[in-house]
Amino acid sequence: MDYTKLDDYRQVIETILSEYASIPYSYAKIQSEVVFDQSRDRYLWMDLGWDGDRRIHGCLVHIDLIDGKIWIQRDGTEEGIAADLEQAGIPKEHIVLGFRPPELRPYTGYAVA
Repeated sequence: MDYTKLDDYRQVIETILSEYASIPYSYAKIQSEVVFDQSRDRYLWMDLGWDGDRRIHGCLVHIDLIDGKIWIQRDGTEEGIAADLEQAGIPKEHIVLGFRPPELRPYTGYAVA
C-alpha cells in the first residue's frame, strides 16, 4: 500500500470538505462541521442547527478510504464531490461512487470497487 498516496488523498479530502463547510448559511442558524477520523479513514461534512423551529442535523458528504480508493458513501452536493476530487488530481479509477448500486457502478465512469 502506498502510504504517500493515502496521505495525499487524506489531505485533498480534508481540504475540499473544509472549503465546503466554510460557506455560511444565510437563511438559518445552521453551522457546518467537518469530522475527520484519519485512524479509520472516515471523513464527514455535517450540518446542524435550527431552521426556525425545525432541527437540522444531517450528513451532507461521507467519504471513506478503503483499500487505497476513495469511497463516496453519501454526496449531498449539487455538482458532485467526485468532480472536486478529480479536479484536485485524483484519478477516476481511484474514486468509487459507493452510494450507487454495485450493478450500476460500471456505467459511472468511476471505479467499481
